[in-house]
Amino acid sequence: MADKQRRRGRAPESVRAEVGSGDAVLEPDPDRSGAWTLHLHGAPQSHVDLGDPTWLEFEYVRRLGHVVDLIADAGKPLRVLHLGGGGLTLARYVAATRPRSRQQVAELDAGLVEFVRRELPLAKNWQIRVRTADAREVAAKAPEAAFDLVVVDVFADSRVPAHLTSVEFVTEAARALAPGGVYAVNLADGGRLDFVRSQVATVRSVFPNLLLIADPAVLRGRRFGNVVLVASHGELPIAELSRRTASDPFPGRVEHGSVVADFPGGAAVVRDACAVASPLPPERVFGRG
Repeated sequence: MADKQRRRGRAPESVRAEVGSGDAVLEPDPDRSGAWTLHLHGAPQSHVDLGDPTWLEFEYVRRLGHVVDLIADAGKPLRVLHLGGGGLTLARYVAATRPRSRQQVAELDAGLVEFVRRELPLAKNWQIRVRTADAREVAAKAPEAAFDLVVVDVFADSRVPAHLTSVEFVTEAARALAPGGVYAVNLADGGRLDFVRSQVATVRSVFPNLLLIADPAVLRGRRFGNVVLVASHGELPIAELSRRTASDPFPGRVEHGSVVADFPGGAAVVRDACAVASPLPPERVFGRG
């Protein structure tokens, strides 16, 4: 395991493996003992603190963590479907903050799953089932109304795959949600945010309630970055989510209501026949270049 070096009193070293999606590297966090950053193709993909799974390093994961905290009473177990696995950071967070939660994770890369399980092991009492399968196939086969939360966080070569951007896919994910359940998706875009605008139009065509969370600089088109969409057929915790997001170490903004309704700006709902992957990040963004 990656933390054995620390227990032996030695300075930790990087751990490498060749997985299905390419070169995977675990880099020790110099500021947090027992914490590691998972890189794929040189891009930081996940951050995991083995000693404190409630620590969420990446800003977009903190946004998702706030969603986990606010969609049910504190400590209440949740049924969660994670489409996209990586280092299993959010699944660890749910398990630690909401004991007895039942979670299913879909991760296509079997080699990555094996690497993460070996080097960043899960606690034995956590009910986290990891399936090596395509995210859309798992969503399509999920039982109806089986989950309280569906989280979509899938990137291939730093891009959201096209088949996870269509209204057909969002409809499949929505079918798996219990009444009042929440759908959350992590996206990445920049400039005019054409991709995010199309995704807002698409998700709004399935869910009546939608908000988006992002760094104000991303929303203004000044930099490339993450945008989290949160949707439901029920009410969303807008006020508290806004407060928590604004007080983050890297403050974000929650947009909702008329702002979100107008956000697509004429962008069309994405369908399978015309779906495209999210834009490739510029060089030196997310570790590229």
